[in-house]
Amino acid sequence: MAIHPSGPVQEPERIVSLDLIRGVAVLGILLMNAVSFRWDEGLAPLFNLNAVPQQTWFDWAVGIFGEIFIHQKFMGLFSMLFGAGIILFIDRASRRGRNAVRLNIWRNSLLLMIGSLHSLLWVGDVLMLYAGSSFVLITLRKQPSWILISVGLIAFALAAVCTVVMQYVADMTSVSLTGFWTAGEISNESPLALPLLLTFFLRGLGLMLIGAGLYRTGFMNGGLPTRTYRLTAIIGLAVGLPLSTAGFMVTAANDYSQEVAFIGQIPNTLGTIPCALGYMSLIIIWNNGTDNWLKQRLRAVGRMALTNYLAQTVIGVVVLTSLLGDLHFVNRSAILVFVLAVWALQLWWSQAWLDRFLFGPSEWLWRVATYRSRQPFRRPKPSGSTA
Repeated sequence: MAIHPSGPVQEPERIVSLDLIRGVAVLGILLMNAVSFRWDEGLAPLFNLNAVPQQTWFDWAVGIFGEIFIHQKFMGLFSMLFGAGIILFIDRASRRGRNAVRLNIWRNSLLLMIGSLHSLLWVGDVLMLYAGSSFVLITLRKQPSWILISVGLIAFALAAVCTVVMQYVADMTSVSLTGFWTAGEISNESPLALPLLLTFFLRGLGLMLIGAGLYRTGFMNGGLPTRTYRLTAIIGLAVGLPLSTAGFMVTAANDYSQEVAFIGQIPNTLGTIPCALGYMSLIIIWNNGTDNWLKQRLRAVGRMALTNYLAQTVIGVVVLTSLLGDLHFVNRSAILVFVLAVWALQLWWSQAWLDRFLFGPSEWLWRVATYRSRQPFRRPKPSGSTA
């Protein structure tokens, strides 16, 4: 069955650097999401290393490493990629004579539905945030790169301002920080719930707009001089990692007091963009080098990013929440072993699946619903094959 001219992107048109970045990002996200799968205690275990028991020095090492090198950074990468993907989708749909805006609105409305279902399984869903933010990006789609990036930086800065407001409210009202900073579920009636939601929205929107602007500059395509990527990596990591380290040191030096629960996160938040750009640059440099099996498999993971993201939640909830949730020995060290096992599984199955099919299962269903027509699924047999 031939692909309709206005249908989804065909393989020769793929931008392999985006696939590789997306593959690394979706695997990196699991390092933090798995903590939430294990301890269903609101946001506390993600932001406060002292919110759950650390049984060994290695648990502390894993937690500190995650705070400095992982937390928010890979979600930042993923968010930037989503913004780039919206612009890429609009550009290609327009060239094929489709009503790109209407099609994209419908596509992201479907994503909102997928995210709503996903949130029933796990409260940490990010797809609804992306779907909601996409409508703002669609509105600004015709703006030049510098405006998209500037507005994105402003939105991201406003997220930091919201964090300061949350700390002020917490200090002035002595509101319970259960679920925010101490173990427990977050109450929807908490005066901090709405500012927290706004913070996440502004942060995600800002990163998506920045990603859209960077894509327009050609940065993500890997076509700029290698020197540009090296310089971006050096500056980004030289700025971002010290900021993240400072955030950890502030909270640790104050013995994880509620007085720094929110403002202690600001340095880490501000380090997200430079770190994400640094990581992205390193991945692009790697992508532009000699090809190898690991890059090929990571690109396959990236091509099935939605499937792998949803699968991580299913596996994590089943294993870490349901099967092992009551076992005290399942600490951060054990979570790391779980993450490595899931990585190995997804590196294997993504390539194995795409050797037989054109799209991941979730990606294919999303495409069918987007174009409201049957799409090719099984990979054509090689010419001359009788199998």
